[in-house]
Amino acid sequence: MALKIGVQMDHISGIDISGDTTFALCLEAKARGHELFHWTPDRLQMRGSSVSAAIERLQVDDVIGKHFILDEPVHTDLSELDVVLLRQDPPFDMAYITTTHILERIHPDTLVVNDPASVRNAPEKILVTEFPDLMPETLITRDFEAIRDFRREFGDIIVKPLYGNGGAGVFRIGEADQNLSSLLEMFESMSREPLIAQRYLSQVRDGDKRIILVDGEAVGAINRIPPEGDARSNMHIGGVATQTELTDREREVCEAIGPALKEHGFIFVGIDVIGGLLTEINVTSPTGVREVKRFSGTDIAALVFDAIERRF
Repeated sequence: MALKIGVQMDHISGIDISGDTTFALCLEAKARGHELFHWTPDRLQMRGSSVSAAIERLQVDDVIGKHFILDEPVHTDLSELDVVLLRQDPPFDMAYITTTHILERIHPDTLVVNDPASVRNAPEKILVTEFPDLMPETLITRDFEAIRDFRREFGDIIVKPLYGNGGAGVFRIGEADQNLSSLLEMFESMSREPLIAQRYLSQVRDGDKRIILVDGEAVGAINRIPPEGDARSNMHIGGVATQTELTDREREVCEAIGPALKEHGFIFVGIDVIGGLLTEINVTSPTGVREVKRFSGTDIAALVFDAIERRF
């Protein structure tokens, strides 16, 4: 059956289609004959019990520079849609959280992927703490002296914003590094939010593996190698994606967390694993789909829509 698919995203004009997962999902929806509609999060409205937005019918083509056509916006009750893909990028701030509150009003009658209440209650750097036996030693706190103690305990640590994304604000602070106090002072002046500190995993030089799960099952992975002189593997700051296979340990991690992901209503999830240890569970706007298909041929966008269509 043809479904009406709404895509709440950062504006489609600004994406790089060669590696954009949201665009891959749009292409798959088009291939299946579904209707596509586009809007940005700032267009959401809630009046009484009605949730609406000025949405645009969307056409997509896998052609650089000519990848989309948008019709004129039409103010529409979002309950008229069958599915909403919640795909704007973090940061996971109050603006993002507010969109989950609003979209929760139409879910599950209109299927929101991923479940907005669960997205709100399980930001990626906190959800992972449900599985302490699978992750490196981790501290979440606003107590800067506790972070100093954590560095004294482990010597070499990563410090980053709890609700950051894309590698922004991620610092490696070694045992002899004299910048920790200055770094904490900088974070203190920028935000009231807690920080996250983790034991540095030297295995990151061999790669930070992104594993995609659909309906709680591992379906594909890429390895991301950090650039020389950087502890971050994010591809937009120079990390290099390479082909990979899952190890037995990584399969154990996926099998351990899969049932909980399904229970939370997460259809599409990307996890990060370094040296067999789980560092993040990405549920807001997981990426990596086009890279996985490029290296292995596995079409994760198709698997996501298989999972969506099973619910109708």
